Amino acid sequence: MKNPLADRIRPQTLDEVVGQKHLLSKDKALYNLIAGGDIPNLIFYGPSGVGKTTVASIIANATNRTLRKLNGTTASTQDIRDIVAEIDTFTAPNGILLYLDEIQYFNKRQQQSLLEFIENGKITLIASTTENPYFYIYPAILSRSTVFEFKSVDCDDVIPAINRGFDILSKDYDVELDIEDGVLKRIANGCGGDVRKALNSVENCFFATNTVDGKKCIKLETAEELTQKSSVRYDKDGDEHYDIISAYQKSMRGSDPDAALHYLARLIEAGDLPSACRRLMVCACEDVGLAYPQIIPIVKSAVDIAMMVGLPEAKIPLADAVILVSTAPKSNSGEEAINLALADVQKGNYGPVPRQLQNKHFDGEDSDIKGQFYIYPHNYENHWTYQQYLPDVLKDKQYYTYGPNKNEQAFKAYWNKVKGNK
Repeated sequence: MKNPLADRIRPQTLDEVVGQKHLLSKDKALYNLIAGGDIPNLIFYGPSGVGKTTVASIIANATNRTLRKLNGTTASTQDIRDIVAEIDTFTAPNGILLYLDEIQYFNKRQQQSLLEFIENGKITLIASTTENPYFYIYPAILSRSTVFEFKSVDCDDVIPAINRGFDILSKDYDVELDIEDGVLKRIANGCGGDVRKALNSVENCFFATNTVDGKKCIKLETAEELTQKSSVRYDKDGDEHYDIISAYQKSMRGSDPDAALHYLARLIEAGDLPSACRRLMVCACEDVGLAYPQIIPIVKSAVDIAMMVGLPEAKIPLADAVILVSTAPKSNSGEEAINLALADVQKGNYGPVPRQLQNKHFDGEDSDIKGQFYIYPHNYENHWTYQQYLPDVLKDKQYYTYGPNKNEQAFKAYWNKVKGNK
C-alpha cells in the first residue's frame, strides 16, 4: 500500500514549497535563518495543510542534530523525559532538534518541562500550531521562540502541486490521464488554501475514475462532486471561526452588503446558524441602533423565521436581514451611552436614589421631611417637567449624546424645544 499522495509529493527543499512567499522568498528572515544553519527555537502558526510540517522537516534534514518528533495530541510527559534523557549521550552528541506538532494540546506542565533545555540550547524546539500561539502557548516558551505565521495558499500556487500529483499517480499506475478543462482550478478553489486537502481530492478523482483502454478521463463533474464541501475552512472552536464572525459583523457595520453576504455564506455552508443569527441581532442593536430603531424587531423576526425553517431555507430571511443591516444608517450612540454609565457604576461612582424616585409609600418616624415629592410628568404640557433623576453625585452627568443621523437629530430638536435646552 502506497503512502498518501501528500506525503509522497512533500517538498525536499525550500524552493519546492508551495506558497508562503512572505516567509520563504530568498530575501526573507525565515529563509535566511534556515540557510544560515543556526536555527533558533521556532513556532509555526497557521491553518493545516499549508507547509508547516514540510518546512520543519526540511530544517531537520539540514541540521546535524538528532531529530525527534512528538505530536501534542498523543505525547505524554514521559515522552518528553525520554527525549531529555538522550541529551549528551552518544545518540545525540550535538543536541536534539524536537519537532512538536500541535503544541497547543500540550498542557502548561508539559510545556514547562521543556523550558530548562530550550534555554540552555540542548534542545532546539520547532513547534507548529493551528491556533493563535499567544493564546495557547505558555508565555515562557513564547519568549524564547520566534513566531512565523503561515497563511492559506493561493489558488494559483496550489495548481502546480495538483499537476504534480496527477503526474505521480499517472506514473505509479502506468495510466494515461486526460484531464478536462476546469478540473485543476476546481480542485484548487475547493481546497480552501489547504494543499493537503487538494492532493487528497486529486487521489479521490483519480481512483473514482474508471480506466478504459489504459486511460483515465478525469471529468469536471467528478471534481465538483468530490470537492463540493471542501472550500469551507472552519472550526467552531478555532481562530477561523472567530475571524469569520468578526469579518461578518464588521462588514455589516462598514455598510458593505456584498462582503457581509460572503461571510454569511461561509457561516451557512459550515452549518453555523446560531453564530450567523446572534451576530446579526447584535449588529442591528449595536451598529444601527437609534439611527433606525425599527430594524431591531425586523431583524428579530427574520432570525425567528430562520431558526424555525432551518437550513437551507434559513439563508433567505438571513440574507434579507443582512442586506438591511448593511444598508441601514448607522449609530452606536446607545452602546456608547451604556458603556459610559457602566464605567461609573463599576468604579463605584454612584449615590442613593433621589428621594422623589424611591419606592416609598409612607415616611418613618425618623424622617425629618415627610413626603416623597415625586412630580408626575403626564400632568404637565408635553408630558414633561423638570426634576432630578440622577443621584446627587451625578446630577449633571451626561451619558447619551444624540447621533448625527436624521432620526436622532429629530428627537433632539423635539426635546430641545420642549425642555428649552435645559
